[in-house]
Amino acid sequence: MLSAVRHLLIGNPLASSQAYIERLGIPLALVIVSADSLSSVAYASEEIFIALRVGSASERSYAIFITLAIVVLLLLVVMSYTQVMRAYPNGGGAYVVAKENLGTTPGIIAGASLLIDYILTVSVSVTAGSAALVSAFPDLASYHTVVAITLVGILTVINLRGVRQSAQFLALPVYLFIGSFLIMIAMGVFRYISEGSLLLPSQQRIPTEVNVLGLFLLLRAFSSGCVALTGIESIANTMGIFRPPETRNARITLLIMGLLVASMFLGVSALAVLFNIDPVKEETLVSLVARTSLGGNAFYYVVQLSTLLILAIAANTSFAAFPRISSRLAADSFLPKPLANLGDRLVFSNGVLLLAGLSILLILFFQGNTHHLLPLYAIGVFIGFSLTQAGMAVRWWRQRGRNWLRAFLTNGFGACATGVVLLVITVGKFTLGAWMVAIAIPLMLMLFIAIRRHYDHVAEALSLEHYVSPPSAVGNVVIVPIGGVNRSVLPAIEYAQRIGTTVRAVHIASDEDGARATQHRWARLQNDIPLIVIPSPYREVVGPLVSYIMEVVKSHPSEHITVVIPEFVPRRWWQRLLHNQTAFLLKLALYFERRVIVTNVPYHLSK
Repeated sequence: MLSAVRHLLIGNPLASSQAYIERLGIPLALVIVSADSLSSVAYASEEIFIALRVGSASERSYAIFITLAIVVLLLLVVMSYTQVMRAYPNGGGAYVVAKENLGTTPGIIAGASLLIDYILTVSVSVTAGSAALVSAFPDLASYHTVVAITLVGILTVINLRGVRQSAQFLALPVYLFIGSFLIMIAMGVFRYISEGSLLLPSQQRIPTEVNVLGLFLLLRAFSSGCVALTGIESIANTMGIFRPPETRNARITLLIMGLLVASMFLGVSALAVLFNIDPVKEETLVSLVARTSLGGNAFYYVVQLSTLLILAIAANTSFAAFPRISSRLAADSFLPKPLANLGDRLVFSNGVLLLAGLSILLILFFQGNTHHLLPLYAIGVFIGFSLTQAGMAVRWWRQRGRNWLRAFLTNGFGACATGVVLLVITVGKFTLGAWMVAIAIPLMLMLFIAIRRHYDHVAEALSLEHYVSPPSAVGNVVIVPIGGVNRSVLPAIEYAQRIGTTVRAVHIASDEDGARATQHRWARLQNDIPLIVIPSPYREVVGPLVSYIMEVVKSHPSEHITVVIPEFVPRRWWQRLLHNQTAFLLKLALYFERRVIVTNVPYHLSK
């Protein structure tokens, strides 16, 4: 039944030979890798205005210049990542680039920072999408967190079905968002030109001087608006989803995505300044811009719906990139090995499920509040930006091949620019919650190192090098725990007699009458196996049984100790819930004992 439900939700398994069919061309690849970046347009401008809210109206007029500065930085990062794709055609995310060119520690720092950022991307995107829905339908405000978690669940199922199916499913919302936003911006500009002067309102004239407090506000606003750059690196992390020629298709997709984000981000900020709009608690900035630009007609709801959808599926970029970075870290033994395994739909299913679980926990912890999550956002991705650009600069300097100087200067300048921005973001957001990320990254590094150390110890323990065979055991002591004498016990006794030189049956008795009844039934079997009855006045079963087994282990140091557990199996899975789980608890208690071998002998019930 569980298998049938699983196939219904995520589809039938795909053969490894079908991996090529699952690769995507530019139109569908843009859907998978750009949703995160495009969605940032829905809240990046708003974060700038919120940061400037405590200042005067004249200081809020700087929003357009802050947006322009961020757009320039965005285009610089886009150009820098085209160099990354040229050097790493098989996928060169921050982890791979930093690890190969700067060392293992910078590599895992980059990996940890991006993993954190992708978890935040899912949490921020779905909560922002839920907020967009609440802006249009205020009656849903009490269900804000439930809507966000539901969106995570839907995206999880979609991504478990495979890359191609998720792209086909999400293509309409992505292109609807792009089209509706560009139309909204064009209509807003047209309305402003036709209804008023192109000069800024008098109360928004640009001041000629900026005091220390004003400079701090501008830096905080800049750091808040840099969330517009999140997702730029995702294409470098997901090169494997592109059809050949992978590098060319990925670079074209990155350029298209960069130009779209830049134009839409600049358009929203410009309209907000021109129309003298400030975000309010009850309504998002994009909703206010759309209402003002479109006059509150039916197309306004199209913009809001497309915003909700793009914010909801922006997390899909993380669902594509997080599992791939996790798989690389797992392949290098910094994360659990199962994260490196492809699922039966040719996706890293374990990584998808891990991302979904961590994101839901984060949403619950912050109660679905986007503005509480955003200060944690973008720091991780700018750590990745800085390390990637620095790693590429080192690579070009070492190789000095054709056109190396231009590439070196591009990535070197990119490293300096993103490094400065990282410092500004960290300082500007530190007291707002960025300190959590500063703590989380070292904790993840310690986790990575501990996991790697464990795998190294396991490899050393399992190695055949310098292996010396221990003395052969002279016998096999078999212990058969029985709760009573019935048909399920007989196959276990027969199996024990076949493998053991010494066989003992053990019964834990909680009362004398029950013990005598069990001894009487055992005697009727007429076998040579002794029945050992251990009294348990406190009615405990597993504890006294384990104690007895460990005494046998100590008294037979040169023999194998095997525990054969009789266990009856009902016909229906749910019927197991109606019976004691003593066998399972006993196996769990003996799992870590070095010299104890535990085996089950099932007896299948016919009715």
